[in-house]
Amino acid sequence: MRPWENWYHSTAHMYGSWLRGDPRGWRARNHREHVDGDYKHPPPKRTYDELFAQSKALMKRDPVQLERGLRSFVLQMIVERLMVRGSDVQIGSLDGIHLHVLHRCHERNPRIELGIAKQYATAQLKARGFAAGLELELGEGIWARGSHPEPISGLFHFKTATKYIRDHALRGAVVWEPAPLADFEGVDLRLF
Repeated sequence: MRPWENWYHSTAHMYGSWLRGDPRGWRARNHREHVDGDYKHPPPKRTYDELFAQSKALMKRDPVQLERGLRSFVLQMIVERLMVRGSDVQIGSLDGIHLHVLHRCHERNPRIELGIAKQYATAQLKARGFAAGLELELGEGIWARGSHPEPISGLFHFKTATKYIRDHALRGAVVWEPAPLADFEGVDLRLF
């Protein structure tokens, strides 16, 4: 499906936050395995306990969960990098373990663009010394592999996705939105 006006609702997760066998529900990569349930309707209890235990045992380090103070910085870095690379960003949210961004990718792959933004955010976190408490080794980042860009189908879907992302603030996420033009009332915008 071609995205409406090149808009995508992309999601990404922190390292170790959503594993195979997770009791909240999970999805196999490219749906290679059928899994009953999802996060809204989890699978029956203990169905995937062995797989979940195996997934945790295979982890090379502890899962990453961002403290509230770091979330705003990381989200700002994601948005900054997307915009510098030519993407328009409508809204973004980041809680301790997952990211949502509604962005427009004109002629580039949204998965690659978000990957570049994730790398940049991690590099900035390390460069400014904010990653000290996360105990990251050389070459380790804060993100799980990949992302999921969902193409926006039309204006209704665009508005619904915007509200959905904004509502994450009610659950403790930080939310980024561009300042409305009314905030610049009386400012000569030709200076920008």
